[in-house]
Formats: sequence, structure tokens, C-alpha cells
Amino acid sequence: MIPFLLGAAVGYVLGARAGRERYEQLARTYRRLADHPAVQGAAGIAKAKMVDAVSAAAGARREPLASTNGRGGAAS
Repeated sequence: MIPFLLGAAVGYVLGARAGRERYEQLARTYRRLADHPAVQGAAGIAKAKMVDAVSAAAGARREPLASTNGRGGAAS
């Protein structure tokens, strides 16, 4: 816990010294990077893969429930 608090304190001091100008510079760089077409494409692919993974996981969770309907066989 102490290393975390020490790191937070150091980050705060360094951030305060950098000031608003450095913050604005970092924010501009982030926005320029986030708006880049290659980054947008990669984000779209990552999102699609995440949706597929969540759908597959949800389907896998439902499968055992469907087969345990008390009839001794697969759900009809």
C-alpha cells in the first residue's frame, strides 16, 4: 500500500510541475493518435473480436443449462 501511495504522490508532484501546457500537449497527442485511421481500424477489429468472445462465452454458459432439462437428453 505504501509503494502505491508513494507512486501517487510522485505522480502528483511531477504532474503539477508539468503544468497545464504539458497536459494540453499530451491531450492533443492522444486525440491525434485516437483519430488516426489505422488506430480506428484496429479499435474496430478489437471491438468485433470482443463482441464475438462475449457472445461465445454467453452461449457456452447457456449450453449446459439447456441440456439439463430433466429429460435425460438434449433440449428439444
